[in-house]
Amino acid sequence: MIHKFQTALRVVYPSRCVGCGAHVDSDYGLCGQCWAQTPFIGGLVCDACGVPLPGQDDGHRAYCDDCMKFDRPWVRGRSALVYQGAARKLVLALKHGDRQDTAMPAAKWMANAVRPILKKNMILAPVPLHWRRMIARRYNQAALLARALAKELDLPHCPDLLIRPHHTQTTEGMGLAERFESLAGSIEPHPRRLHRMAGRPVLLVDDVMTTGATLSAATRACLVGRASDVCVITLARVAKDA
Repeated sequence: MIHKFQTALRVVYPSRCVGCGAHVDSDYGLCGQCWAQTPFIGGLVCDACGVPLPGQDDGHRAYCDDCMKFDRPWVRGRSALVYQGAARKLVLALKHGDRQDTAMPAAKWMANAVRPILKKNMILAPVPLHWRRMIARRYNQAALLARALAKELDLPHCPDLLIRPHHTQTTEGMGLAERFESLAGSIEPHPRRLHRMAGRPVLLVDDVMTTGATLSAATRACLVGRASDVCVITLARVAKDA
């Protein structure tokens, strides 16, 4: 009976590609053309941010130029997509286009990328938004991704593990040093959630990593909250040649 009902629903509301809207066989999937145009990350990657690297994966940890240059406060990181082309459109649709349905397939891609660095007793948490930006946007895309990813990985998550008590201006158009300076101290551990992270590893979730300034601020907040260590996962990573 349930199967017949689901079949009827597919006739009335056929599954559509989350990229272009074309008909697809399953919910929340990509059509063949969008899949081919989406730059999934695989092979050898930077162990700190997940950006793809040239060469073969020989089992040893490798790092990109940026992560060798900057002292990342987190331990390891991964990303599912390179922020370009179809991937950039998907991220912007989730962030600014109210395409919240994108979080479900994105969580599956992120789960595949992050599984090698998961730790026992790990808890997931999104990078927070200030309440003014939350009101303007109506939702936090990182929180949507964290919730879907936690379900996909069957791990606990805390949507308000971190807070953003101070409103900061957008970092778009800022230089590298300005980004880090603007975001320093902008994120704090939630005083009522300290027991959730104390002594355990945290997996921070965000939509895009550009310079790492936001994730650095969030990581330091977790360490202030006495997390044992922090790893990061983003849906997309900006690459220099993107």
